[in-house]
Amino acid sequence: MLEEKVKMDDFGIYAVFGVNGPPQRLLSAEGSCRVAVAVPPSVRQVVLFSSGPWGERICVNAELNDADRMPITIGKLTPYNKCLSWEQWEEETWTDSVILNVTLEGGNLVKADCSEPELILAVKEYTPKDTAAPLAARELHGKRKRGRQSEEDCDESKMTKRGEEENVCPNGSVVEKTTPVRKARGQARGGQKLFSSGGDATKTKGTANGAGEAQGIVGRTPPQSAARTKSRQAKTPTQTAPLVSPSGRWGQTLCPIDAQTAILIGGQGARMQFCKDPMWKLCTEDMSWVAAETLAEGPTPEARIGHTAIYDPDSRRIFVFGGSKNKKWFNDVHILDTQSWKWSMVEAQGKVPPLAYHSCSMFRGELFVLGGVFPRPNPEPDGCSDSLYIFDPHLSIWYQPIVTGDTPSPRSGHSACVMQERKIYVFGGWDTPVCYNDMYMLDLGLMEFSAVKTSGKAPSPRSWHGSAVLSDTKFLIHGGYNGNNALSDTFIFDIDTNSWTEVTLPQLSVPRAGHSIISMETAGLGRFSGEDEEADAGSISRTLLVFGGGDNEGNFYSDLTTVTVEELLAAI
Repeated sequence: MLEEKVKMDDFGIYAVFGVNGPPQRLLSAEGSCRVAVAVPPSVRQVVLFSSGPWGERICVNAELNDADRMPITIGKLTPYNKCLSWEQWEEETWTDSVILNVTLEGGNLVKADCSEPELILAVKEYTPKDTAAPLAARELHGKRKRGRQSEEDCDESKMTKRGEEENVCPNGSVVEKTTPVRKARGQARGGQKLFSSGGDATKTKGTANGAGEAQGIVGRTPPQSAARTKSRQAKTPTQTAPLVSPSGRWGQTLCPIDAQTAILIGGQGARMQFCKDPMWKLCTEDMSWVAAETLAEGPTPEARIGHTAIYDPDSRRIFVFGGSKNKKWFNDVHILDTQSWKWSMVEAQGKVPPLAYHSCSMFRGELFVLGGVFPRPNPEPDGCSDSLYIFDPHLSIWYQPIVTGDTPSPRSGHSACVMQERKIYVFGGWDTPVCYNDMYMLDLGLMEFSAVKTSGKAPSPRSWHGSAVLSDTKFLIHGGYNGNNALSDTFIFDIDTNSWTEVTLPQLSVPRAGHSIISMETAGLGRFSGEDEEADAGSISRTLLVFGGGDNEGNFYSDLTTVTVEELLAAI
């Protein structure tokens, strides 16, 4: 062991298997750039770290996979983030046949051919016969050749019973006072649902279509959509073809930073797996995607959903706050400087609870965080917040303002739109076991809440819907989840008349929830029907962009839909 530690002066990638295991070198400057490690069944903790100068090396990609090469969790080492750790009780899909795949990118690689990973041992006592032979026999993916149908059902049932808090809308009628986690565990066996309503197992889409059906749910383009279909992510770490667009997901954020660019962060897809491609840059000029995780330096935020990301045009920084990952809850603030493309994590003063599915609005350079789900110690269930927290980036401090008036009840999964730079309109959300369709307005000058009395046909109660500002006086609500189904309807609210108007457009006809909707100034994007085809392609127009989400029937979308704001307003 001492001899091994001495060698750590040179660059290398090391792993520690178990709390008492010695560091073992997996990759070195002179060795292969790819390795696969069979993790012994007795090991329940893995730590991966680098040592020595990185030089021209870019990053190290790491995956924990099950025997069928399905990702359990992923991570990345960089010169700025040199250590990763995984624990079995945090990753509940951890099995007794875990494979650690490690791939080095960049630098002067001695071995040019890294298409096949080198198989090495996790602990010295294991012999090659004991480790390599079973892996070769089933080639890491043949375990389910017989009885695949029943095992798919079993896996889906286990997955449903996991019931992470962030995947469940607690609006069921069976056990109203339990947490969403407990409700999900009581569901009948069936296919994965994006959300659950306790006793709604009869609506669950099963696996009657076999393995082909199960393999088609990541990145599925919804019906009636003109967007191109996104194929399933590759299972095998040896596949070299890069993704050209994000994988299907929900619970992510899409944040515009200028007329040509929006940034996608986070999300979760099929089998409750957090996306292995968590950060993308969207170029709106041609609607193309660029994988962006390795473009930015510094410690990137840990995988999560239910977080918020908001752009400050004055400082040209994106602020990412909160969210959750399985049973983890976050109250951290990560900042991406879009000029230097560097991540930093804020060490803030003041207190803010860990929150997910809150709303976050930018006003005069400060972040206004309202509501959300927060964990409470057992035996109390997780609850929703009705508090308002403000983060001041200049002082790096959290504080709670004095707020008067008729405040909203506790909720999460709601929306908040800043209108005319002086009002925040809050709509919908849920708090066990109720979904809401009420409206509140926060006057940012008086710091006073008031309930908004609306006219016209209001949206039905919902949470995890999308919202976007269309003009100085109008904003849009689309889709969401009502406790039973994903929704596809669209409504526009006019703050001058406090009235709702339902609009119908074929581009927005697909049921989805947990999706991202933004409106942004774009250069020369599509004109709606009836407009002159010779219009200037370089003109600036306001466009609505809709990405991803899920339909609560096992489908997770990766499509990108665009609608001009002019067309939306014309439909009123």
